[in-house]
Amino acid sequence: MPIQVKLDDLLHDNRMTLTELAERVDITLANLSILKTGKAKAMRFTTLEAICRELKCEPGDLLRYEPEEAE
Repeated sequence: MPIQVKLDDLLHDNRMTLTELAERVDITLANLSILKTGKAKAMRFTTLEAICRELKCEPGDLLRYEPEEAE
């Protein structure tokens, strides 16, 4: 998938665990884990806003577009 989620890097930079972030943004650990691994198909703007607020980042810091190479 061309959209990459950089949640691991942001968590590390903020010295925060996935569990702590899940509690702060009021999202289940399972759903946050799905997002972290890049398996999520969608994300609500309210969730994106809450994650950015807690990690003190911009949406572009969390999501990155990397086009797939043509075969």
